[in-house]
Amino acid sequence: MTATSMFTGDANPYGGGDPYADYRTADFPFTQHANLADRRLGAGVVAANDEFFAQRENLLVPERAEFDPEHFGHKGKIMDGWETRRRRGVSADHPWPADEDHDWALVRLGAPGVIRGIVVDTAHFRGNYPQAVSVEGTSLPGSPSPEELLAEDVKWTTLVPRTEVGGHAANGFAVDVEQCFTHLRVKQHPDGGIARLRVHGEVVPDPAWLAALGTFDVVALENGGRVEDASDRFYSPATNTIQPGRSRKMDDGWETRRRRDRGHDWISYRLAEHSGVRAVEIDTAYLKGNSAGWASVSVKDGVDGEWREILPRTRLQPDTNHRFVLPEEAVGTHARVDIHPDGGISRLRLFGALTADGAARLAARHQELGG
Repeated sequence: MTATSMFTGDANPYGGGDPYADYRTADFPFTQHANLADRRLGAGVVAANDEFFAQRENLLVPERAEFDPEHFGHKGKIMDGWETRRRRGVSADHPWPADEDHDWALVRLGAPGVIRGIVVDTAHFRGNYPQAVSVEGTSLPGSPSPEELLAEDVKWTTLVPRTEVGGHAANGFAVDVEQCFTHLRVKQHPDGGIARLRVHGEVVPDPAWLAALGTFDVVALENGGRVEDASDRFYSPATNTIQPGRSRKMDDGWETRRRRDRGHDWISYRLAEHSGVRAVEIDTAYLKGNSAGWASVSVKDGVDGEWREILPRTRLQPDTNHRFVLPEEAVGTHARVDIHPDGGISRLRLFGALTADGAARLAARHQELGG
């Protein structure tokens, strides 16, 4: 683990105005990877030992934490995060928490994967954040209960060792453990509050599951697809286009700024593995006056392969799901959607199946990572 940027100590008390004006953050390179703790993927906070002031589920809310200085409840200040009560020592002579005292939360990742970085965000927790945090990971099959996760025989791997953090700050940690994880145990030492948790990494799908499905979306994030690059991310991230389900609002898709030149916008993807694509869906849900005018789709076989157009430039309608059956199977490892001239799409689906070579490579990687 490498602490990308260190923030320690209290933030100033809130003095009015914009609560994010003095928020401490940094540019974390690993955030280019998808958030494996995204609720849209199926992530959840399955248990916590204490959530006296604020509920554990707030950790995974996709929007940034909000702060209302006037919002109080029967237990005290209402905070948009996970906050535990203050720990105490064992006696009047020893009123301080013991060094090993901590609170914990168990997080189920939305999809198993290799973790590249973690952000422990203490936004608005200025004097009530934990002194330090640590994060561990494990990999268990199926849908284990909290009791099964906490069993003595479960092996936990340290991803972030106990490290001091700062209040009202995005505390980022790069992770270099080349292993597949399904669950995390987040600890705060000795107590306090965390606003948000983001776990960035690469999905590692189960080859047996994909084989049982047969035909599936080979570019979907949950199946191991990922965005490699995009021409524009001005309004929303390109990764939205391969999230599960249909978009439910405009910013749940991908939208670019308005072009004033003769160019066009695009996204390039890495497929789950070497695949044969048989059908394409391009959805413009909730993009009504700002959907792309036209779109085309291409694939290539290997990093150095040549792009081959499999869906020619086609007129798109606003707020519409467009479906295309390809005249012949298109085989490759990468895909690209080009939109003309600008605008956005909400989802891209490429339905097909792994080739024999792709299935073999995926199975080998799954085994190597301990999936």
